[in-house]
Amino acid sequence: MLQFLNRCSRGRGAWLLLAFTAFVLEMVALYFQHVMLLKPCVLCIYQRCALYGIMGAGIVGAIAPSTPLRYGAIAIWLYSAWEGLLLAMKHTDIQLNPSPFVTCDFFVNFPSWLPLDKWIPSIFSATGDCAVRQWHFMSLEMPQWMIVIFGAYFVVGVLVLIAQPFRPKKRDLFNR
Repeated sequence: MLQFLNRCSRGRGAWLLLAFTAFVLEMVALYFQHVMLLKPCVLCIYQRCALYGIMGAGIVGAIAPSTPLRYGAIAIWLYSAWEGLLLAMKHTDIQLNPSPFVTCDFFVNFPSWLPLDKWIPSIFSATGDCAVRQWHFMSLEMPQWMIVIFGAYFVVGVLVLIAQPFRPKKRDLFNR
């Protein structure tokens, strides 16, 4: 399995698949926001940014998958998945254990050199409350699904990282 993951990480297809899955999840988030009229909270916006990080990792990995640039893409992938997982767990805790002392911020706090909420407010502006349960599927709330999604991204990313020293076997006509 590790040789298979190593071989996949050296090709563009797997990296493009990573970027595509994150893109689809971003489109689903925008569908929820603009069509179903669900209000994203600050933690939702931050989790959205983590998904953009995973999508960016897929694009970086697809640029030159057989070079050491893939290690940078794996690092971006793991960092984004880990941060997204932590944010989703915090969001789930706020929803499942409501407390007036543990709340999320009222406004997103992007760096002054990257004010995404000012540049693209239709995507990065938070209008909801983190404690409000707006959507569920199969008895799980949205942040709980994000724990599953970011957890899966993180586990696969760790496996791909572990697989890097395991070179795929070279095949020739006489060795099968």
